[in-house]
Amino acid sequence: MMNPDVIVLGAGAAGLMAAAVAGQNGARVSVLDHGPEPGRKILISGGGRCNFTHLETGPNCFISQNRHFARSALARYTPQDFLKLVNRYGIAWHEKARGQLFCDGSAGQIVDMLVSECRAAGCEFRMQTRILDVRRAEHGFIVVTDDGEIRTGSVILATGGLSIPKLGASDLSLRLARKFGLRVVPTAPALVPLVLADADPELAGVSLPIVARVGKKGPRFEDGMVFTHRGVSGPAILQISSYLENGDAAQIDLLPGQNALNVLLKVKKDRPKALPPSLLEALPQRLARALAVGMGDTMLANQPDRAIKALAERISNWQLRPAGTEGYAKAEVMRGGIDTRDLSSQTLEVREIPGLYAIGEAVDVTGWLGGHNFQWAWASGVAAGQAAAAGHR
Repeated sequence: MMNPDVIVLGAGAAGLMAAAVAGQNGARVSVLDHGPEPGRKILISGGGRCNFTHLETGPNCFISQNRHFARSALARYTPQDFLKLVNRYGIAWHEKARGQLFCDGSAGQIVDMLVSECRAAGCEFRMQTRILDVRRAEHGFIVVTDDGEIRTGSVILATGGLSIPKLGASDLSLRLARKFGLRVVPTAPALVPLVLADADPELAGVSLPIVARVGKKGPRFEDGMVFTHRGVSGPAILQISSYLENGDAAQIDLLPGQNALNVLLKVKKDRPKALPPSLLEALPQRLARALAVGMGDTMLANQPDRAIKALAERISNWQLRPAGTEGYAKAEVMRGGIDTRDLSSQTLEVREIPGLYAIGEAVDVTGWLGGHNFQWAWASGVAAGQAAAAGHR
Protein backbone atom coordinates (compact mmCIF):
# COMPACT_ATOMS: atom_id res chain seq x y z
CA MET A 1 0.00 0.00 0.00
CA MET A 2 2.09 2.89 -1.31
CA ASN A 3 -0.05 5.84 -0.26
CA PRO A 4 -2.78 4.85 2.23
CA ASP A 5 -5.71 7.13 3.01
CA VAL A 6 -5.09 6.75 6.75
CA ILE A 7 -1.96 5.95 8.74
CA VAL A 8 -2.47 4.82 12.34
CA LEU A 9 0.60 5.32 14.50
CA GLY A 10 0.48 2.62 17.18
CA ALA A 11 -0.83 -0.95 17.17
CA GLY A 12 -2.29 -0.90 20.67
CA ALA A 13 -5.92 -1.08 21.75
CA ALA A 14 -7.03 2.31 20.42
CA GLY A 15 -4.94 2.08 17.25
CA LEU A 16 -6.19 -1.37 16.29
CA MET A 17 -9.79 -0.33 16.80
CA ALA A 18 -9.33 2.88 14.80
CA ALA A 19 -7.63 1.00 11.96
CA ALA A 20 -10.32 -1.68 11.77
CA VAL A 21 -13.16 0.86 11.74
CA ALA A 22 -11.48 3.11 9.17
CA GLY A 23 -10.88 0.10 6.93
CA GLN A 24 -14.45 -1.15 7.36
CA ASN A 25 -15.65 2.28 6.25
CA GLY A 26 -13.73 2.14 2.98
CA ALA A 27 -10.37 3.73 3.77
CA ARG A 28 -7.03 2.22 2.80
CA VAL A 29 -5.22 1.93 6.14
CA SER A 30 -1.63 1.29 7.24
CA VAL A 31 -0.76 0.61 10.89
CA LEU A 32 2.79 1.50 11.94
CA ASP A 33 4.41 0.42 15.21
CA HIS A 34 7.98 0.04 16.45
CA GLY A 35 7.13 -3.14 18.37
CA PRO A 36 7.43 -6.69 17.07
CA GLU A 37 3.71 -7.54 17.40
CA PRO A 38 0.37 -5.78 17.85
CA GLY A 39 -1.39 -5.37 21.19
CA ARG A 40 1.52 -6.04 23.56
CA LYS A 41 -0.04 -4.06 26.41
CA ILE A 42 -3.36 -5.83 25.91
CA LEU A 43 -1.61 -9.17 26.33
CA ILE A 44 -0.46 -8.44 29.89
CA SER A 45 -3.60 -6.63 31.04
CA GLY A 46 -5.88 -8.11 33.67
CA GLY A 47 -3.29 -10.66 34.72
CA GLY A 48 -3.20 -11.93 31.14
CA ARG A 49 -6.98 -12.19 30.85
CA CYS A 50 -7.72 -8.61 29.73
CA ASN A 51 -10.32 -6.63 31.65
CA PHE A 52 -11.66 -5.51 28.28
CA THR A 53 -14.49 -3.23 29.40
CA HIS A 54 -16.67 -2.11 32.29
CA LEU A 55 -20.44 -2.27 31.91
CA GLU A 56 -20.95 0.92 33.93
CA THR A 57 -18.48 3.11 32.06
CA GLY A 58 -19.48 6.76 31.88
CA PRO A 59 -17.83 10.19 31.82
CA ASN A 60 -17.78 10.24 35.64
CA CYS A 61 -15.32 7.32 35.57
CA PHE A 62 -12.59 9.42 33.97
CA ILE A 63 -10.16 12.14 35.01
CA SER A 64 -9.66 15.02 32.59
CA GLN A 65 -9.43 18.78 32.66
CA ASN A 66 -12.68 18.59 30.69
CA ARG A 67 -14.73 15.92 32.44
CA HIS A 68 -17.41 16.10 29.71
CA PHE A 69 -15.04 15.50 26.79
CA ALA A 70 -15.36 11.70 26.71
CA ARG A 71 -19.17 11.78 26.81
CA SER A 72 -19.77 11.87 23.04
CA ALA A 73 -17.46 9.01 22.04
CA LEU A 74 -18.53 6.83 24.99
CA ALA A 75 -22.20 7.33 24.16
CA ARG A 76 -21.74 6.33 20.52
CA TYR A 77 -19.70 3.18 21.21
CA THR A 78 -20.76 1.52 24.44
CA PRO A 79 -19.53 -1.49 26.44
CA GLN A 80 -22.45 -3.43 24.98
CA ASP A 81 -21.20 -2.64 21.48
CA PHE A 82 -17.77 -4.08 22.25
CA LEU A 83 -19.35 -7.05 23.98
CA LYS A 84 -21.29 -7.83 20.79
CA LEU A 85 -17.96 -7.99 18.95
CA VAL A 86 -16.47 -10.26 21.61
CA ASN A 87 -19.49 -12.56 21.45
CA ARG A 88 -19.37 -12.65 17.65
CA TYR A 89 -15.89 -14.11 17.91
CA GLY A 90 -17.05 -16.69 20.45
CA ILE A 91 -14.73 -15.39 23.18
CA ALA A 92 -15.86 -16.65 26.58
CA TRP A 93 -15.92 -14.04 29.33
CA HIS A 94 -16.98 -13.52 32.92
CA GLU A 95 -17.86 -10.64 35.25
CA LYS A 96 -15.18 -10.73 37.93
CA ALA A 97 -16.44 -7.81 40.02
CA ARG A 98 -19.43 -5.57 39.43
CA GLY A 99 -19.26 -4.49 35.80
CA GLN A 100 -15.70 -5.68 35.17
CA LEU A 101 -15.54 -8.08 32.23
CA PHE A 102 -12.58 -10.44 31.68
CA CYS A 103 -11.76 -13.16 29.17
CA ASP A 104 -12.16 -16.69 30.53
CA GLY A 105 -9.08 -17.62 28.54
CA SER A 106 -6.24 -15.45 27.32
CA ALA A 107 -5.98 -11.74 26.54
CA GLY A 108 -4.48 -12.92 23.28
CA GLN A 109 -8.03 -13.65 22.13
CA ILE A 110 -8.81 -9.93 22.20
CA VAL A 111 -5.65 -9.12 20.24
CA ASP A 112 -6.41 -11.84 17.68
CA MET A 113 -9.95 -10.50 17.33
CA LEU A 114 -8.79 -6.94 16.67
CA VAL A 115 -6.08 -8.03 14.24
CA SER A 116 -8.62 -10.20 12.41
CA GLU A 117 -10.96 -7.21 12.15
CA CYS A 118 -8.11 -5.14 10.72
CA ARG A 119 -7.05 -7.76 8.19
CA ALA A 120 -10.64 -8.39 7.09
CA ALA A 121 -10.89 -4.65 6.42
CA GLY A 122 -7.73 -4.72 4.30
CA CYS A 123 -5.44 -2.94 6.77
CA GLU A 124 -1.69 -3.22 6.25
CA PHE A 125 0.63 -3.76 9.23
CA ARG A 126 4.16 -2.40 9.29
CA MET A 127 5.63 -3.65 12.54
CA GLN A 128 9.15 -2.92 13.80
CA THR A 129 8.98 0.39 11.98
CA ARG A 130 10.40 3.45 13.71
CA ILE A 131 8.46 6.65 13.16
CA LEU A 132 10.97 9.48 12.86
CA ASP A 133 8.72 12.41 12.00
CA VAL A 134 5.33 13.51 10.70
CA ARG A 135 5.13 16.56 8.45
CA ARG A 136 2.22 18.41 6.93
CA ALA A 137 2.11 18.28 3.15
CA GLU A 138 -0.21 19.36 0.38
CA HIS A 139 -3.38 17.28 0.69
CA GLY A 140 -2.27 15.54 3.86
CA PHE A 141 0.86 14.42 5.65
CA ILE A 142 4.24 12.76 5.14
CA VAL A 143 5.17 10.13 7.73
CA VAL A 144 8.94 9.65 7.89
CA THR A 145 10.08 6.19 9.01
CA ASP A 146 13.37 4.32 9.15
CA ASP A 147 12.16 2.56 6.00
CA GLY A 148 11.33 5.67 4.01
CA GLU A 149 8.56 8.24 3.64
CA ILE A 150 4.85 7.53 3.28
CA ARG A 151 2.28 10.03 2.07
CA THR A 152 -1.20 9.88 3.52
CA GLY A 153 -4.34 11.91 3.82
CA SER A 154 -4.87 11.40 7.57
CA VAL A 155 -2.79 10.44 10.60
CA ILE A 156 -4.19 9.00 13.82
CA LEU A 157 -1.90 9.37 16.86
CA ALA A 158 -2.41 6.19 18.90
CA THR A 159 1.01 5.41 20.37
CA GLY A 160 -0.29 5.50 23.95
CA GLY A 161 1.46 7.00 26.95
CA LEU A 162 4.52 6.47 29.09
CA SER A 163 3.31 3.60 31.27
CA ILE A 164 5.10 0.21 31.22
CA PRO A 165 8.28 1.23 29.33
CA LYS A 166 9.48 -2.38 29.14
CA LEU A 167 6.78 -2.90 26.49
CA GLY A 168 8.13 -0.02 24.42
CA ALA A 169 6.07 2.86 25.82
CA SER A 170 6.81 6.05 23.94
CA ASP A 171 6.16 9.77 24.15
CA LEU A 172 5.87 9.96 20.35
CA SER A 173 2.25 11.15 20.30
CA LEU A 174 3.07 13.85 22.85
CA ARG A 175 6.15 14.98 20.90
CA LEU A 176 4.23 15.15 17.66
CA ALA A 177 1.37 16.99 19.36
CA ARG A 178 3.78 19.64 20.64
CA LYS A 179 5.41 19.89 17.22
CA PHE A 180 2.00 20.66 15.69
CA GLY A 181 1.36 23.33 18.33
CA LEU A 182 -1.07 21.38 20.51
CA ARG A 183 -1.20 21.88 24.23
CA VAL A 184 -0.21 19.00 26.51
CA VAL A 185 -1.54 18.60 30.06
CA PRO A 186 1.36 17.63 32.40
CA THR A 187 1.70 13.88 32.59
CA ALA A 188 2.21 11.55 35.58
CA PRO A 189 1.94 7.84 36.40
CA ALA A 190 -1.62 6.80 37.28
CA LEU A 191 -3.20 3.63 38.66
CA VAL A 192 0.16 3.10 40.32
CA PRO A 193 1.39 1.73 43.70
CA LEU A 194 2.42 4.35 46.27
CA VAL A 195 5.76 4.64 48.08
CA LEU A 196 5.82 5.56 51.79
CA ALA A 197 8.79 7.16 53.51
CA ASP A 198 8.13 5.09 56.65
CA ALA A 199 7.20 1.82 54.94
CA ASP A 200 7.42 -1.13 57.33
CA PRO A 201 8.86 -4.23 55.61
CA GLU A 202 7.25 -6.35 58.35
CA LEU A 203 3.84 -5.47 56.90
CA ALA A 204 4.65 -6.55 53.33
CA GLY A 205 1.93 -8.85 52.06
CA VAL A 206 -0.73 -7.79 54.59
CA SER A 207 -4.01 -7.06 52.79
CA LEU A 208 -7.44 -5.84 53.88
CA PRO A 209 -10.56 -4.10 52.53
CA ILE A 210 -10.57 -0.32 52.91
CA VAL A 211 -12.35 2.83 51.80
CA ALA A 212 -10.01 5.40 50.26
CA ARG A 213 -10.62 8.94 49.08
CA VAL A 214 -8.73 12.14 48.30
CA GLY A 215 -10.37 15.27 49.65
CA LYS A 216 -13.93 15.65 50.89
CA LYS A 217 -15.38 15.97 47.39
CA GLY A 218 -13.34 13.26 45.71
CA PRO A 219 -14.78 9.84 44.83
CA ARG A 220 -14.72 7.06 47.45
CA PHE A 221 -13.20 3.75 46.46
CA GLU A 222 -14.13 0.70 48.53
CA ASP A 223 -11.78 -2.12 47.61
CA GLY A 224 -8.61 -3.90 48.71
CA MET A 225 -5.27 -2.55 49.89
CA VAL A 226 -2.02 -4.50 50.27
CA PHE A 227 1.17 -3.40 52.00
CA THR A 228 4.37 -3.76 49.96
CA HIS A 229 8.03 -3.54 50.91
CA ARG A 230 8.04 0.07 49.70
CA GLY A 231 4.53 1.26 50.51
CA VAL A 232 0.98 0.29 49.57
CA SER A 233 -0.84 -1.07 46.55
CA GLY A 234 -4.08 -2.89 45.75
CA PRO A 235 -7.15 -1.75 43.76
CA ALA A 236 -8.28 1.02 46.14
CA ILE A 237 -4.78 2.48 46.29
CA LEU A 238 -4.34 2.37 42.52
CA GLN A 239 -7.63 4.24 42.16
CA ILE A 240 -6.70 7.11 44.47
CA SER A 241 -3.19 7.35 43.00
CA SER A 242 -4.71 8.95 39.90
CA TYR A 243 -6.06 11.82 42.02
CA LEU A 244 -2.99 12.55 44.15
CA GLU A 245 -0.84 15.58 43.43
CA ASN A 246 2.53 16.16 45.10
CA GLY A 247 2.00 16.67 48.83
CA ASP A 248 -1.61 15.46 48.86
CA ALA A 249 -2.80 13.04 51.52
CA ALA A 250 -5.32 10.27 51.02
CA GLN A 251 -7.85 9.41 53.71
CA ILE A 252 -8.03 5.68 54.46
CA ASP A 253 -10.71 3.93 56.51
CA LEU A 254 -9.26 0.61 57.69
CA LEU A 255 -12.60 -0.56 59.11
CA PRO A 256 -15.11 0.34 56.39
CA GLY A 257 -18.74 0.20 57.41
CA GLN A 258 -17.95 0.15 61.12
CA ASN A 259 -17.65 2.79 63.85
CA ALA A 260 -14.01 2.29 64.88
CA LEU A 261 -14.42 3.93 68.31
CA ASN A 262 -17.41 1.76 69.22
CA VAL A 263 -15.55 -1.35 68.10
CA LEU A 264 -12.50 -0.53 70.22
CA LEU A 265 -14.47 0.46 73.31
CA LYS A 266 -16.43 -2.80 73.14
CA VAL A 267 -13.20 -4.81 73.03
CA LYS A 268 -11.89 -2.83 76.03
CA LYS A 269 -15.10 -3.54 77.95
CA ASP A 270 -15.25 -7.23 77.04
CA ARG A 271 -11.54 -7.99 77.53
CA PRO A 272 -10.14 -5.53 80.12
CA LYS A 273 -7.05 -7.65 80.85
CA ALA A 274 -6.03 -7.98 77.21
CA LEU A 275 -3.10 -6.07 75.69
CA PRO A 276 -3.50 -3.22 73.15
CA PRO A 277 -3.18 -5.32 69.95
CA SER A 278 -6.38 -7.08 71.01
CA LEU A 279 -8.25 -3.83 70.38
CA LEU A 280 -7.65 -4.41 66.69
CA GLU A 281 -8.76 -8.02 66.44
CA ALA A 282 -10.86 -7.07 63.41
CA LEU A 283 -7.66 -6.26 61.49
CA PRO A 284 -4.84 -8.56 60.31
CA GLN A 285 -2.57 -9.43 63.27
CA ARG A 286 0.62 -7.91 61.89
CA LEU A 287 -1.15 -4.63 61.17
CA ALA A 288 -2.82 -4.66 64.60
CA ARG A 289 0.55 -5.00 66.33
CA ALA A 290 2.04 -2.17 64.26
CA LEU A 291 -0.85 0.21 64.97
CA ALA A 292 -0.91 -0.51 68.70
CA VAL A 293 2.85 -0.29 69.25
CA GLY A 294 2.64 3.23 70.73
CA MET A 295 0.28 2.10 73.48
CA GLY A 296 2.88 -0.01 75.24
CA ASP A 297 2.09 -3.18 77.22
CA THR A 298 -0.51 -1.69 79.57
CA MET A 299 -3.65 -3.82 79.68
CA LEU A 300 -6.79 -2.34 78.21
CA ALA A 301 -8.48 -1.64 81.56
CA ASN A 302 -5.72 0.90 82.28
CA GLN A 303 -5.67 2.51 78.85
CA PRO A 304 -7.22 6.01 78.97
CA ASP A 305 -10.17 6.64 76.68
CA ARG A 306 -8.23 9.43 74.95
CA ALA A 307 -5.68 6.85 73.76
CA ILE A 308 -8.50 4.64 72.50
CA LYS A 309 -10.06 7.60 70.67
CA ALA A 310 -6.73 8.53 69.08
CA LEU A 311 -6.29 4.99 67.83
CA ALA A 312 -9.86 4.91 66.50
CA GLU A 313 -9.24 8.14 64.59
CA ARG A 314 -6.10 6.69 63.06
CA ILE A 315 -8.00 3.60 61.97
CA SER A 316 -11.01 5.35 60.47
CA ASN A 317 -9.12 8.35 59.05
CA TRP A 318 -5.54 7.30 58.40
CA GLN A 319 -3.82 10.18 56.61
CA LEU A 320 -1.70 8.46 53.99
CA ARG A 321 0.80 10.94 52.57
CA PRO A 322 2.98 9.15 50.01
CA ALA A 323 6.60 10.06 49.35
CA GLY A 324 6.05 9.18 45.69
CA THR A 325 4.90 6.40 43.39
CA GLU A 326 6.45 3.33 41.82
CA GLY A 327 6.59 5.32 38.58
CA TYR A 328 5.74 4.45 35.01
CA ALA A 329 7.35 1.00 35.34
CA LYS A 330 4.46 -0.10 37.59
CA ALA A 331 1.76 2.33 36.41
CA GLU A 332 -1.13 0.89 34.44
CA VAL A 333 -1.75 4.16 32.60
CA MET A 334 -0.50 7.71 32.16
CA ARG A 335 -2.47 10.67 33.49
CA GLY A 336 -2.59 13.87 31.44
CA GLY A 337 -1.69 14.06 27.76
CA ILE A 338 -2.89 15.93 24.69
CA ASP A 339 -5.19 18.74 25.81
CA THR A 340 -8.81 18.03 24.91
CA ARG A 341 -9.35 21.74 24.13
CA ASP A 342 -7.47 21.16 20.89
CA LEU A 343 -9.61 18.16 19.84
CA SER A 344 -13.17 17.62 18.65
CA SER A 345 -15.04 15.53 21.21
CA GLN A 346 -17.09 13.94 18.40
CA THR A 347 -14.29 12.91 16.03
CA LEU A 348 -11.05 13.27 18.06
CA GLU A 349 -9.72 15.37 15.17
CA VAL A 350 -7.36 18.26 15.92
CA ARG A 351 -9.48 21.37 15.54
CA GLU A 352 -6.92 23.42 13.64
CA ILE A 353 -5.32 20.58 11.62
CA PRO A 354 -7.81 18.64 9.46
CA GLY A 355 -6.82 15.00 9.06
CA LEU A 356 -4.85 14.73 12.30
CA TYR A 357 -6.44 12.74 15.14
CA ALA A 358 -5.41 11.74 18.68
CA ILE A 359 -6.95 8.86 20.61
CA GLY A 360 -6.55 6.55 23.59
CA GLU A 361 -4.06 7.02 26.40
CA ALA A 362 -2.23 9.85 24.61
CA VAL A 363 -5.24 12.11 25.27
CA ASP A 364 -5.99 13.77 28.62
CA VAL A 365 -8.68 11.21 29.49
CA THR A 366 -7.70 8.75 32.23
CA GLY A 367 -10.10 6.08 33.41
CA TRP A 368 -10.61 4.36 36.73
CA LEU A 369 -9.37 0.84 37.29
CA GLY A 370 -11.63 -1.93 36.00
CA GLY A 371 -11.82 -1.75 32.19
CA HIS A 372 -12.72 1.92 31.73
CA ASN A 373 -9.46 2.76 29.96
CA PHE A 374 -10.01 -0.01 27.43
CA GLN A 375 -13.53 1.26 26.78
CA TRP A 376 -12.09 4.72 26.13
CA ALA A 377 -9.61 3.13 23.71
CA TRP A 378 -12.41 1.37 21.83
CA ALA A 379 -14.73 4.39 21.79
CA SER A 380 -12.13 6.98 20.81
CA GLY A 381 -10.77 4.59 18.17
CA VAL A 382 -14.21 4.13 16.64
CA ALA A 383 -14.86 7.89 16.60
CA ALA A 384 -11.55 8.69 14.90
CA GLY A 385 -11.70 5.73 12.53
CA GLN A 386 -15.14 6.66 11.27
CA ALA A 387 -14.24 10.32 10.85
CA ALA A 388 -10.92 9.63 9.12
CA ALA A 389 -12.59 7.25 6.65
CA ALA A 390 -15.39 9.72 5.94
CA GLY A 391 -12.79 12.28 4.88
CA HIS A 392 -11.60 10.01 2.07
CA ARG A 393 -14.81 8.80 0.49
